[in-house]
Parts: sequence; C-alpha cells; structure tokens
Amino acid sequence: MKYRVRHRTAYAYADPVSLAHHAVHLFPRATPWQTVEAASVTADPVENWRADAADHFGNRVLYLTMDRLHDAFAVELEARVDVHERPLPATSPAWETVADGARSAIREVEFVFPSAQTRTETLTGVDMAGIFAPQRPVVDVAKTLNAWIHDTFAYDPHATDVATPIDQVLSGRRGVCQDFAHVAIAILRAAGLPARYVSGYIRTYRTQGDLLRGADASHAWVGLWCGPEIGWLDFDPTNNLLVSQEHITVAWGRDYGDVSPVRGVLLGGGAHRLTAEVTVEPLAESAGRIGPARIAAAAQDRRQPG
Repeated sequence: MKYRVRHRTAYAYADPVSLAHHAVHLFPRATPWQTVEAASVTADPVENWRADAADHFGNRVLYLTMDRLHDAFAVELEARVDVHERPLPATSPAWETVADGARSAIREVEFVFPSAQTRTETLTGVDMAGIFAPQRPVVDVAKTLNAWIHDTFAYDPHATDVATPIDQVLSGRRGVCQDFAHVAIAILRAAGLPARYVSGYIRTYRTQGDLLRGADASHAWVGLWCGPEIGWLDFDPTNNLLVSQEHITVAWGRDYGDVSPVRGVLLGGGAHRLTAEVTVEPLAESAGRIGPARIAAAAQDRRQPG
C-alpha cells in the first residue's frame, strides 16, 4: 500500500513566546517493511535554526529553534510512504524461551525494564496465568494479550490524558491507544519479554461496518520481540490487529515520552491550546484495494494519540 500522509500540529499561546526549542518525531521511519519515498517537515514561523539527527533508538528527530516573538506555532509533515505486508511466522518459540534469551540480547534487553510510563505498582485484575500459559508460543501470547485488552478496556478519549498512570487505566478499564499500548508493554515486561512503544498512523477503512479506532490522530501500538529468528512482531490492542499494511510506522521507544510527536521548551507562552490534523490517503495505484479516506481531528491540550 502506498500512502500520502499529512500531519499538522498547531499551538496557540495565551502570551507571546520569545524563545522556543522543539524536538519533533514526525518523519516516518525507514524499515524492512516500509519505504519512505519522500518526507518533509515545515514550521510556521520558520525556524532560526534546524538540525536533523537520529535519537538513541534510530528514529529521525528534527530539532527546531525560534528566537523571535510569536504567539502561535505550527509544524507540518508531508510524506509518501510504501508499506509492505508483514507475513506472520508459522511457528514461534515458547514465551519462556524468548524471556530467557532476552537477558543476553544486547539490543533488546533495554526493552525489558520498566520505563517512566510503563511502571506499575500492581497488575491486579490482569489474567497473567491465562495470557502466559506454560510453553505458549510467544506469538500466541501476543494474540491473547491483544484480544484481552481489546475486549476488557473501553475506548474513551475523555477518560485519560498523557499524564495518566497505567495503574489508573488498569483500575478504570478505559483509555485510548497510548494507554492500551502502555498496559500491554507493562504486562509483557513483567514477564521478562522485550516490548516497545510504536507511534505512527493507521488507515481508516470500514470492516463489517465499523471504523478502526485511532485513525483520527497519531496512533500507537506495541512491538514484541519474539526471539532472534523472528525479531519484532507489532500488534495493535486498540483494534485487536496484528500490524501489517494498514499501519504507518513513525518511531519507537520505551514509551510515549521517547517518541512524542512534538516536545518543546518555551520562554513565555502561558496557557496554550493544541490542535492536530491527520490525513492519510492511498495513492492512486493503491486506492482500489481499500478505497480512499480523509480524516481530520482537533484535540484539546493534553489529549494523547489514538
């Protein structure tokens, strides 16, 4: 599937900003299953200084600085992306085998440890024994956890914000894609399995009359390391899907804090209002397969992806 992606994030400030420095994770990531044909990010006002770099996880991050007065700021991505199918492995090792191997996996082991937004004091109410049945194949663990979160938690954009701890999400059983990804990651890490937070976008199309959730803004899902032979398997607990051609990957890290689309330090500004608009549409050569769609959403300040 080939897509055209547009993502615009805009801030309106109550007071003028005299100095701003932003870190932007908006560029889609080049991976074995995703080809970035073109991508550009523009800012308004135009930055005085710009640097393009890679972060610790290999994500492309853009640094922008503005040192003149402004009362609004907007940053916009335009991209063309070709997303390839990700075949599901026919077999996979037991989850215990993967957890044992993760201890000596140099690159993956950092995703075993709790992070700021995946730390939980309790997993009360989580069916750990049901999810991690003895010798269950690790891919089946992902499918079971995926379905459990989808069936147990209610999708509610008003229940949480970016600062809501996952213990509160677990007790309230409500949230959005960011929350569900954090819950899944915490559960997998508690069992010793490497799990990472993946940010991106999801296509909107109708399946049995229902729209996929999370298609009106940035989306989030989970990557699970399934051992050296398989590598990473991505799954989307918000929609109970294994990730394939409908998901566009932007970045991954330990949790949302590592890959937030726009993060900044400001001098001035005061209170502010955030709006975000996302458009994902197939290019002409792909449109016939799932049909065109255009989505746009406005988000209040402190609303999260998904």
